[in-house]
Order: sequence, then C-alpha cells, then structure tokens
Amino acid sequence: MSNATHSHDLDAALKAAQAQFTAQNPNSLAQNQAASKVMPGGNTRTVLYFAPFPVTITHGQDCWLWDLDGHKYLDLLGEYTAGIYGHSNPRIREAIVQALDGGINLGGHNVAEAKLAQVLCQRFPSIELVRFTNSGTEANLMALAAARAFTKRNKILAFKGGYHGGVLSFGGNVPSAPPNAPFEVVLAPYNDIAGTQAVLAEYGEQLAAIILEPMMGGGGCIPASHDFLAYLRRAANTCGSLLIFDEVMTSRLSPGGLQAVHNILPDLTTLGKYIGGGMSFGAFGGNAKVMALYDPARPDALSHAGTFNNNVLTMNAGYTAMTEIYTPETAISFNKQGDALRTQLNELCQREEVGMQFSGIGTMMNAHFSSDPILAPADVAKSDLRLRELFFMDMLEQGIWTARRNMINLSLPVGETESSMLVEAVGQFIERRRSVLDAHAH
Repeated sequence: MSNATHSHDLDAALKAAQAQFTAQNPNSLAQNQAASKVMPGGNTRTVLYFAPFPVTITHGQDCWLWDLDGHKYLDLLGEYTAGIYGHSNPRIREAIVQALDGGINLGGHNVAEAKLAQVLCQRFPSIELVRFTNSGTEANLMALAAARAFTKRNKILAFKGGYHGGVLSFGGNVPSAPPNAPFEVVLAPYNDIAGTQAVLAEYGEQLAAIILEPMMGGGGCIPASHDFLAYLRRAANTCGSLLIFDEVMTSRLSPGGLQAVHNILPDLTTLGKYIGGGMSFGAFGGNAKVMALYDPARPDALSHAGTFNNNVLTMNAGYTAMTEIYTPETAISFNKQGDALRTQLNELCQREEVGMQFSGIGTMMNAHFSSDPILAPADVAKSDLRLRELFFMDMLEQGIWTARRNMINLSLPVGETESSMLVEAVGQFIERRRSVLDAHAH
C-alpha cells in the first residue's frame, strides 16, 4: 500500500474521531462558542485548547474529572505535573481553610513563608537560599536576571525544543520568537555534547547562564543523560557562567529532584507546580552568593516584586503538602510506581510490534510514535503529528484524560486499578489503529 494511501487512511481516521467527539460533546461545543465571544478562541491558556474544540470540565474528585456533557475521565494529565495531590486532598483543603481563617491578603511577612523555605532548602541540595514567585515562568525569569547581574554578562544558552515558561519557549528553534522575553538567547542541541561544545566555543565567554530541564517536560519527557549534565556542569565552570536547572516539573521525580539523582548541582534551581499544594507557585534558589543579590537590605539589591509571592494560601498549602503528603518516602515509592507503569506500557508496545513507545522518568511520561531512540525534540518531530492527535482523541473516547501532546503525569490517588485502565486503553488503541501505526513506524 502506498504512503499516500496510508496518509489518507490516517486523515480519515482522525476526521472520524473528531466527528464522533463533536457529536458526543454538544454542551462543551456550546460553551466554547459562548466563551469565544469574550475570549480569543474561548481560551485563556493556550495549552488546553485542541481541535475541533476543547472539553469544558465542571469538577474533579481524587483522580477523576467530569465534563459539561456528563462524561467521566480518569485524570492522567495531572495538571501538567502540578496536580500531584489529586482534586480533593483533605489535608490540603484543611490547610487552605485554616489560612483563610487568619485573613487572606496580609501585606506583610508571615510565618508560613519561612517554614516552606526551610523545607525546600533541606530537600533540594543546591538550594542555600530561596525566594518565591507565582509561577515557574516567573521563577525562571528571576533566576536568569540573577545570573545576568552576577556574571555581568547578557547571553543565555538554552536548548532547542526547550520550554521554561510562557515567555521562554524554544520549541520553534527561534530564540526571539514572540512572545518570548527579550533576552539574548543562543540555542544548542539537547543531549548532544559535541553540538553544545560547538556553540560554547563561539559564545562561552559571553554566557551569563546555561538553562535546561534535566528531563524536558514539554519537549516530550526526554531525560538528559548523566554525561550530558556532567559536561554542562564542567562547561559552566570553565566559561564562568551559571548553570540553572529548571526543575519546575522534574523536582517531583525524587525527594531532591533530578539534581539529587545525578548528584550534579546547579548554581540555581527553579521550582513550581506541585510544591504549592495545587495553588499558584514558583520558586528560585541556589548559591547563597548569587541569591544575596536579592537581599533588600543591600544598597545595590535587585528588586523582586510580586503581590502574591508569599500569599498565605500557597505558603500554608505548600508546607502541608511537602511535609505531610509528598514526603521523601512518598516521592520514592510513587516514582517507582510510575517506572513500573511505563515499563508495562513499553513491554505492551514491543509485544505488539508497533512503532510506539513511552519515554520519561518516574511518574512523568510521554507517548511517542516511533521505535527509534528519543533523545531530543528533533527525534519527536520525526513522527506524524496526526498520530498524536488520534491517540489523544481515542484516549478521550475511552475516558482517559491526557495532554494533547500525549503527556501523562500520575497523581497520588492513581493506583493499580487506574494504571491498569491506561494499559488496557493503550492496548485497545493499538488493536484499533494498528494499520496506521505500522505505516508510520520508524
């Protein structure tokens, strides 16, 4: 059968899946149309949009979601790693209620911020001092500002396909693409020592910072090799720049993040997502000499504003989450559970002999439609994007809520029964779509 025929078959399968989705979700369609009158595309968070229109969620409980049309979904998106506690953890709810009882916006220092800061300094080996923000995006912006001020240099080295927030996105390999922040950014290939060496040979002495996720999240759950991270640590030392680990997502993958797993310490670490107990949260911290630039008692201090940086809801929910719920012991067992599930999924793909695999570490993983190694975003780009859309649609039909880009993040309420549901759903997808999977295998 020709490639053109296979391509037509894939187009037809995707079109049919979207048509069925449209027929089954009239209330979400109506809601999107109404919202589009007051928001561009009915949307205020781009990543949540998908064609032909997004589902509108009404409520969640534990690891389950319900939509406007009454469908129930197993939530395996986990709010892009932020929703690790599920939707109704009673201890976090109690912490928030107690915080509310003491007043919402206090406009001053509070006890909870120092308590949460102490937990983070103890948990993450590179963090000597820490400051809070409202998002991972802000945390990365402030870390980069610190690096530029400390080194008195301007350029930043990031990696192709990397993502460090809404204004620090390099998926299109264009450093200055709007709405990116106006930093001088040069890009190197992820997981490629030789390719990075070539970039450093040209720009090394101009670099304020080297920033990367030790496992790319948005890029497809692609782990950096130990050798690559060790090389970057040495290279930063050699060229006099600061190494920044964006662990906004990956910090959940061990008690001390991936920096602890690899025993490679960055100069600065950025955090976010789950640490705030499900509230808006970000943090940046690291070397005390660098972080001292933000000490407001200094006459030359860098300014760092943010009305809600130390808001009582996030501070109290975060402290409870990190001391009572996501303890080091829980982090270890939870990520072993994720590793076992990913192994099970990959064994299924291999047994069925289809061009499909799941990359990742612990409780973060991503489906890919290729049999080749996935070492960088360029490897992901080789697969057919239509298969990603089809997988997403088929998972929705089977009651599995994932990211449109096929990212899966477990939450603590997900147990063996729920994990088995995913394995069964993937098996049904393979059986149903085998012809197009085989046609597009690499």
